[in-house]
Amino acid sequence: MKKSKLLNKQRERRAFHTRNRLRSDSDAPRMCVTRSNNNIYCQIIDDEAGKTLVAVGTQSKDVRESIGYGGNAEAASKIGAAVAEKALAAGIKKVKFDRGANKYHGRLAALADAAREAGLEF
Repeated sequence: MKKSKLLNKQRERRAFHTRNRLRSDSDAPRMCVTRSNNNIYCQIIDDEAGKTLVAVGTQSKDVRESIGYGGNAEAASKIGAAVAEKALAAGIKKVKFDRGANKYHGRLAALADAAREAGLEF
């Protein structure tokens, strides 16, 4: 098996295990974070209904002007604050943090810390 195929399988397995652990009980919606090299996106998802409740990313119209480059920790912290603000406006106070297959450091940690400071509970 090629190394790239093996790494993709491992990444898919890590993401599945992370999400499966979060979906086991549904007392709070799931806050899913997706990152690429240039952007970061965050959604709050209700798994029972299968609907996205809140979504913010570096390409969103309301935050695009205030963020120059979306691939750094500063942009991630602005996205975390924006998603927390929208979630609190929608009546969501408690969420479960879904990091997917990514490590909890760098941009993901900056986003989570900013969301906690803005009032979301993990």
